[in-house]
Amino acid sequence: MAITTCVFDAYGTLFDVAAAARQAASEPDFAAIKDSWPQVAEHWRQKQLGYSWLRAVTGAHDDFWQVTQEGLDWALAKTGHDNDPALRERLLALYWELQAFPEVPKMLKTLKEAGLNTAILSNGSPAMLDGAVSSANLGDTLDAVLSVESVGVFKPHAKVYELVGQRFGCATSEVLFVSSNGWDAAAATGFGFTTAWVNRAGEPMDRLPWQPAHVLQDLNGIPELAGV
Repeated sequence: MAITTCVFDAYGTLFDVAAAARQAASEPDFAAIKDSWPQVAEHWRQKQLGYSWLRAVTGAHDDFWQVTQEGLDWALAKTGHDNDPALRERLLALYWELQAFPEVPKMLKTLKEAGLNTAILSNGSPAMLDGAVSSANLGDTLDAVLSVESVGVFKPHAKVYELVGQRFGCATSEVLFVSSNGWDAAAATGFGFTTAWVNRAGEPMDRLPWQPAHVLQDLNGIPELAGV
């Protein structure tokens, strides 16, 4: 069955999650992380994801903004910056204004002009996602922004992937699901979506029961995978 609907993870896929730490490090007031910002960004992301998984399996759900703050607090403690409340405040503020990767606007526009449905499916809270989409001026190229908050559990729970069919009335085989997280793309494969893993960092394949159907270095190849 032809692809009718292209669905994207948000953080790390459409939006550069390292941008907040990178931007703060370039500002004179936060020169303290000039050299350590890559470590801050990496630890922040890993704990953000790890905490979401732990909350999912233990049934201790809270929204992604809470998880994001908790991940940052761990990252700042790990890198020796936990005594800098101004830095924490700045990093959190910047997270609401993450930059989209350069190829994103053109790629989404190409899909929309071809008549395909486009959507975000994210762990992010609705307010966080609205802020990121608005900051990146992507609203006109997205038909829906779907948050896990409507089902109260984080990815990779099947209830999250079910939101796509509920919103668009499409079969799983009509969906191209795109994520920068190998585990997310793999789980979506298991759910029945056609999947693409955007592996910008050249990471090895996750050892899981399923694998992404396609592996790309960036999002430029998505229209071709969607049949455009």
